Amino acid sequence: MLLWKAFALSVVLEDAEDKTEVPGLQKSEKRGTVSKRSKELKEVIFVIQSQSNSFHSKRAEDLKRDILKQTADLGKELPTVLLIHQMDRHEGAWTILPLMRDFSVAYGRNSSWIFFCEEDTRIQVVKLLEILRRFDTSKEWFLGKALYDEESTIIHHYAFAENPTVFKFPDFAAGWALSIPLVNKLATKLKSEPLKSDFTIDLKHEIALYIWQKGDGPHLTPVPEFCTDDVNSDKADQCATTFSNFLPLCGEPVKKEDVFVAVKTCRKFHGDRIPVVKQTWEREAALIEYYSDYRDISIPTIDLGIPNTERGHCGKTFAILERYLNHSSPRTPWLVIVDDDTLISIFRLRKLLSCYDPNEPVFLGERYGYGLGTGGYSYITGGGGMVFSRAAVQRLLASKCRCYSMDAPDDMVLGMCFSGLGIPITHSPLFHQARPMDYPKDYLSHQIPVSFHKHWNIDPVKVYFTWLAPNAEEALNGKKVEFNREDL
Repeated sequence: MLLWKAFALSVVLEDAEDKTEVPGLQKSEKRGTVSKRSKELKEVIFVIQSQSNSFHSKRAEDLKRDILKQTADLGKELPTVLLIHQMDRHEGAWTILPLMRDFSVAYGRNSSWIFFCEEDTRIQVVKLLEILRRFDTSKEWFLGKALYDEESTIIHHYAFAENPTVFKFPDFAAGWALSIPLVNKLATKLKSEPLKSDFTIDLKHEIALYIWQKGDGPHLTPVPEFCTDDVNSDKADQCATTFSNFLPLCGEPVKKEDVFVAVKTCRKFHGDRIPVVKQTWEREAALIEYYSDYRDISIPTIDLGIPNTERGHCGKTFAILERYLNHSSPRTPWLVIVDDDTLISIFRLRKLLSCYDPNEPVFLGERYGYGLGTGGYSYITGGGGMVFSRAAVQRLLASKCRCYSMDAPDDMVLGMCFSGLGIPITHSPLFHQARPMDYPKDYLSHQIPVSFHKHWNIDPVKVYFTWLAPNAEEALNGKKVEFNREDL
């Protein structure tokens, strides 16, 4: 039996057609409009890119209820609303493409569109139907708000290096849509040629690239009514979608003393990277330790007795986890592990963590994937910062899952271990493995970021005070400084 039958909604309301009010229409016109919209709704499958963590699953359920509430007056039947995290047959369901065959089988004959959105996307359903009506549903369409790289970037493997602006990919926050003929085509392609890509790094770019090249499908068609403007902005009335672009806060921020920060460093970087940490975000942390291969009392660093390695740092990371569990206060519920060239806002992280239950095994950061087309696992990429609840560290170390070598990639080993334990990683787009210039400006414009990574070809102090400081106008050496994000 298809897994869709377990969760696809097909709820029939009581016959209330005569009670439905559409201002300005005669009764016969009302019935015709409602009937048309009801038919259109049945042909749109809403897919929320949800997560199983309790905070995120609740937000996805709230959005689902909002969609159903809006549609209750438009006809007898409610639309199908699917939550990605409930499609647990697929370890890589969040990467979307492995689901195309299931979408095709379940909805390939009686639907017109698959519409995807994030948990914080807000949808005006009637407006969305008006937009979709403009496109011939017998043809292949890939619709969304267009993003593009202004310069080639490592996170996109330097694609289109000569002119990266020519390739457009969707901003998931604004919602995006695939017509069913395109879904069916992708499903056929994936059946004959399964996904072979080892790594999933930036899903929105990789999906657009696959649809166009490997799937021999269309380029993204920009839809101006798919927006990331705030619902209260002046532009919102023109938008079919908007986005809640705020930092989640679910009560008081967690206390400074509830966050233990571990900085991974080594002797050769003590002189250039650690001073940046001390000039920027160290002041935000109440509990912070620097772990190195050399004891330097001027910082101070702690020598874990593990030599520095040129590749991965699995041995060092697991030593940090052991130390946190056995030597820090048992009342400290959160651990953050960062590289010495990570720029992070502990101030904002404390707000974000107010939304998570430290009694749950939480492993939080920017999500990547490895081998998800053929099984594989998801992991939190280390450069943007890895956040653990104490419960997650306890489960991990009790499992005896460990490094297969001291220089194994720590973030990938952790992902493999948590996957084996059945503990899903939790993704936040506010953590960034790369620098601000490596992301489209329009993408960052609706974020309040928590971290960036790497000092390469940037002024890291400037980046911190521009993007991450508690106040964008921050005092530096007693002087007021203001930076323009457009320069970064």
